Amino acid sequence: MTEIPEHLLKRAAAARDKAKSTPEPAAEPAASGGEESAGDSRIPAHLLQRSKAAKSAKSGDAPAADSGGAVAVAEKVGAVVAAAPAGGGVPVGAGPGGHTQRLLTVVKSGTIQEVKATPVDKVHTWPHLLAAEFVAALAMTAFTFIFSIFVHAPLLQLANTNQTPNPSKAPWYFLGLQELLVYFHPMIAGVTLPGVGLIALVVAPYIDRNPSNKPEDRKFATSLMTVHLMFWAVLVMIGSFFRGPGFNFVLPWVDGLFFEL
Repeated sequence: MTEIPEHLLKRAAAARDKAKSTPEPAAEPAASGGEESAGDSRIPAHLLQRSKAAKSAKSGDAPAADSGGAVAVAEKVGAVVAAAPAGGGVPVGAGPGGHTQRLLTVVKSGTIQEVKATPVDKVHTWPHLLAAEFVAALAMTAFTFIFSIFVHAPLLQLANTNQTPNPSKAPWYFLGLQELLVYFHPMIAGVTLPGVGLIALVVAPYIDRNPSNKPEDRKFATSLMTVHLMFWAVLVMIGSFFRGPGFNFVLPWVDGLFFEL
């Protein structure tokens, strides 16, 4: 069981002794109006004034003037009754700031429903993107069809299995790999270096997470793509224009071109 501190016991004993020694006030006779006198009663004067104003408002009587010259006016807002003095001060039964209304709370609209005022530059894939891509594909197909009518692209002679052309070059989009075979082992030139390049391009969006579309804000992505294109473009150009018979290095303005589309 919790023990009561000594100072609390002393305080309680002193309060009991004071209550026993204080005599009870004698009952005073009621005033002529049925109310206790404001001077003899222990009820505060403003509470008596509020009670008189409430009774007069219920009975429909006119507000009576008190001894101080103030007129008790009953202002009833909702369920709150307040007595306003004649001098235009704050009503007796009013709350902070003189308001007689009571509000539970004021809820802002943003806490209930989120309102997005800024536009978002996003569109749906269908139909916005796919429709534009489909129209572009139709336009490119029509251009290729019309171009093939007016421009002839003759094929080369039939391939001879007993005679290998010299130099034997891959198509232009594979000439970069063929050029790498001159400098590195086939495992490094054909698997390791292309694999590292593809992995770097796949991981690049996760390293550079800048959402900006401005080139000056995307220095990492721009630098990576520039190095990739320049590296591959240089290899393709060397293999196309600077490789002659036996895939040896030649000067095109001296030995001629050994490249056919």
